[in-house]
Amino acid sequence: MHGLETLTMSPYQAGWRLRVVPSIGHVLVRKVTRRVVNRALHCWIADECGLSTVKNSLAVLVRVLEQAVRDGVLDANPARVAGWQQEYQRAQAERTAPRSLALPDADALERLAAALVQRSSDGYAGWGDIVRFAAWTGTRFSEVSALQAQDIDASTWTWQVQHFTVSEPEGLHDRPCRGRHHRVVPLRPAARELAAGRLERARHTPPARLFTGPHRSRFTAAVLRDATHWDDVVDELGHEYLRRQDLRHTGLTWMADAGLPLPLLCGAAGRPPGDTRRYLPPDGHRLSAESHGEPPASSAPARTSGGGRTVFPHPPTE
Repeated sequence: MHGLETLTMSPYQAGWRLRVVPSIGHVLVRKVTRRVVNRALHCWIADECGLSTVKNSLAVLVRVLEQAVRDGVLDANPARVAGWQQEYQRAQAERTAPRSLALPDADALERLAAALVQRSSDGYAGWGDIVRFAAWTGTRFSEVSALQAQDIDASTWTWQVQHFTVSEPEGLHDRPCRGRHHRVVPLRPAARELAAGRLERARHTPPARLFTGPHRSRFTAAVLRDATHWDDVVDELGHEYLRRQDLRHTGLTWMADAGLPLPLLCGAAGRPPGDTRRYLPPDGHRLSAESHGEPPASSAPARTSGGGRTVFPHPPTE
């Protein structure tokens, strides 16, 4: 980074040390792709880094990778990305009014899930369950992909979010959640019904994944988007504002409307109280679960049989 002014060098060094190295320092230079850079950029935005902080961090990465291009290690500079300012502005708007990005009710969620399954090339019903579970839990698709049977405590119906799936040059891999992303999410009745049967089938294999792609494989938001034609479907249903990860806002808004205490809501969101309060109903009144079309609680906590085996309740039959 020769030739930089002293005033420029300081924020560049901070961006390199505090953001670039922790985010992608483990990736070999020749394996740094635009997808790797975009993922790091989105993480910085999600961590609420300031606009100038993101700009400086990206700028120093551009300079370093330019040298790699000159040295013949890379054919092109993957850090020269466009449109991230719009992503930053959208993230700012989300933090201001996240309730506006939530689906109105469970009927809208069901229509979305059914339409996505119908538009997928193989009609894989699992895509619909993945979308439903992500919406009812307020989590990311990458976290649903990494969910294992042992992560759910069926005695309290809570989910310890411990891993998430990422796309790397070698393929899809699970990584441990760190910081506020490692959290406890309560499972509401609709989410319990989706999980109960899967937990029963996986009772002898705790590391088993509860939700997988068509070939019992990992998946990411991008995989789901391409497989289900997400962008086209949400436009057709009138939810053009809805991105894949915006289902987090649906789940957290519905939890707040159902009266989940603020400390638990903060834990489920992985956000501080100042941010999480924006999910609370504007009039401060609790809404019933049925106001969003959620089925009433019908699954009791798991019990242990005489032999010590955990028995997971089945969802009720229609």
